[in-house]
Amino acid sequence: MKASARAMALLLAGSMALAACASDEPAAEGGGEGGGGAAAEELRVGLAYDTGGRGDRSFNDSAYTGAAAATDALGGELQELSPNDDASNRADLLVQLAEQGFNPVIAVGFNYDDVIAEVAPQFPDTTFAQVDGSNADGAKGDNVTGLIFAEEEGSFLAGVAAALKSESGRVGFVGGVESPLIEKFEAGYVAGAQAVNPQITVDRQYISPAGDFSGFNDPARGQIVAQGMFDGGADIVYHAAGGSGLGVFQAAAASGNRAIGVDSDQYLTVSDPALQAVIMTSMLKRVDNAVEGFINDYAEGNVEGATDVLNDLSTEGIDLATSGGFIDDIQSEIDQYKQQIIDGTVTVPTTIE
Repeated sequence: MKASARAMALLLAGSMALAACASDEPAAEGGGEGGGGAAAEELRVGLAYDTGGRGDRSFNDSAYTGAAAATDALGGELQELSPNDDASNRADLLVQLAEQGFNPVIAVGFNYDDVIAEVAPQFPDTTFAQVDGSNADGAKGDNVTGLIFAEEEGSFLAGVAAALKSESGRVGFVGGVESPLIEKFEAGYVAGAQAVNPQITVDRQYISPAGDFSGFNDPARGQIVAQGMFDGGADIVYHAAGGSGLGVFQAAAASGNRAIGVDSDQYLTVSDPALQAVIMTSMLKRVDNAVEGFINDYAEGNVEGATDVLNDLSTEGIDLATSGGFIDDIQSEIDQYKQQIIDGTVTVPTTIE
């Protein structure tokens, strides 16, 4: 009996010691208001592209680059979905990703504005982000974060570069689809060009009207619009037209003129040396950095919903590319305007008056 009691006492002591050790283990931290925290489970990221999907060498590809970098570094799965030809299934893409357990789910493009506001509340335990979609007022749900950009700032610098390099005093802008977002590009570009040369002429045209999103994925029409500008005397054309921008580059090459890319460093993304030769610079909209940063924040449990994350010149979320060396001779002047924008000395418009 004494031996049995002694054994029972040792077992009890061992159990208490194990319990004490277990209580010393740190608890897994959960996400904030908008969700997050993937330390205790495999990271599974869902990415729903805008019109054209991956392969546009611009906006969508930049989002993929950021998502792939984050999942590679953190370990996890990345699922990509693209809309159908008329993009009528955007809501279905978000629902599919959420139902399959992907978290976070990232929608790429302002075209998801209405559908993400419908879908996100149906999946309160899923964290969503929208590139180019504001949710500062929380109208899309407490589990949605907006990843937004000061496109007008980078476009202002593109306009500065165009005006400084133009020999004809006439430049152009090709927009993909008439919309408030693309108007920010146009407004900044015009303001930057006029800051350098108040007498400069800026030709402007959109490939498709509001509501017709084919203008983001139609290089043939992009080439026709840009060629018309070059034929009219413009010697540099800036595009904010997604996949249609390839046509702008082709028109520049065919006419012996120059072009300005957008979103990614398109000097590096085009595969044709003849097109590289005409891409003077690109307005960098670092969607890759924004997406990668959001996924990292999610993994660390630091995502805040019902808010926006602004990417601008001050955060290096917006900039001009220097690949090819075509703007090296005017870089100091560009940098002066850049600093004035950051300091608030220059206020860049977001709409066309």
